[in-house]
Amino acid sequence: METSYQGSVSLEDNDNFQRLSQTIANNIKKISQNVSSMSKMVNQLHTPQDSQELRNQLKQIQNYTQKLAKDTSSMIMELMKQKTDIPAHALTRDRLSDEYMATLNAFQTTQRAAARKTKEDVRKVKAQNINIGDPFALGGGSRDSVEMESSRKQEQMSAQSERELQELEERERDIRQLENDILDVNQIFKDLGTMIHEQGAVVESIEANVEVAAHDVEAATHELSHAAIYKNKLRKKKVYLALILIVIICIILILIFNH
Repeated sequence: METSYQGSVSLEDNDNFQRLSQTIANNIKKISQNVSSMSKMVNQLHTPQDSQELRNQLKQIQNYTQKLAKDTSSMIMELMKQKTDIPAHALTRDRLSDEYMATLNAFQTTQRAAARKTKEDVRKVKAQNINIGDPFALGGGSRDSVEMESSRKQEQMSAQSERELQELEERERDIRQLENDILDVNQIFKDLGTMIHEQGAVVESIEANVEVAAHDVEAATHELSHAAIYKNKLRKKKVYLALILIVIICIILILIFNH
C-alpha cells in the first residue's frame, strides 16, 4: 500500500484521525442537544405539564444519551492514544476533550436534577400512605358507622393505592437506574482524567527528550567545530613543516654544489 508521510504520520493515520475526531464532534453536539431537551423536561416535572408520557420521554432520552456518552468516551480515549506529530491534531484532540468534559458535566447535572425530583415524588407517595391514619380515630358517630365509612374509603382508595404502588416501584427503579448512570459518568470522568494526565506526562516526556536531543545536537556541533579547527591547524602545521623541509633541502643542495 502506498503511503505518504507528513513528519512521521502516515496519510492513512491522518485520515483515521480526521474521521474519528469528526465522529466525536458530532456525538458531542448530539449529547449537548439531548441535555438541553432533558433540562426542559426536568423543569416541567411537578408542574401542570408533568405527565407519564413526559417521564417516559425523559427516561428514553436519558438512556440514549448515557449510551452515547459511553461510546464517545471510548472514542476520545482511542483518539488520545494515537500518535501525532501534527500540532493541529494535538489542538483538535485537546479541544474535543475539553468540550466533551464540559458536555458530560452538564449531562450529569441534569441527571442529578431528575433523580432529585423523582426522589421527591417517592417521598410524597410514601408520606400520603403513612398519613392515612387510624379510621377509628374519627370523631363522632357510632362504631358501626365509622367502620362503614372506613370500609367505603378503603374500597375507593384500593385502586388508587395499587396504581400508586406500581408508580412508586417504577420510580424507585428509575432512581436506582439514574444513580447507577451517575456513577458510570463519574467513572468516565475518572478514566478521562487519568488518560489526560498520562497524555500530559507523555507530552512532557517528549518535550524533555526533544530538549535533550537539541542539547546533544548542539554539543555535537560544537565538537565538530572544534574538530574542524584542529584539523585546519594540523593541516597548516604540515604545510609549514613541508616548507621548512624544502628550505633545508635547498640549503643543503646549495652548499653541496658550492663545495
